Amino acid sequence: KEAEKRGAGEILFTSMAHDGAKTGYANEALAQLSENLGIPIIASGGAGKKEHFKDVFTLGKADAALAASIFHFNEIPIADLKQYLQNEGISVRKR
Repeated sequence: KEAEKRGAGEILFTSMAHDGAKTGYANEALAQLSENLGIPIIASGGAGKKEHFKDVFTLGKADAALAASIFHFNEIPIADLKQYLQNEGISVRKR
């Protein structure tokens, strides 16, 4: 809340307990942040499968999510993830 009060335009939340584990994002903590702040929340740490992205937007209420190794090692092609999310009714950027 203090960061928002001081002018932060968004929060990048990385769960160190989830980062690299590929077991999903910290959805409970993310949902609490989303409910208590008026600025966008970006989730980081935990993506391992397509469903984790769906969950971070629906359960975690994140405005955006990032991932690294699953894309670097082509474990989930970005185009496939975007199509999956669109099929699940989640808005994604075209570019």
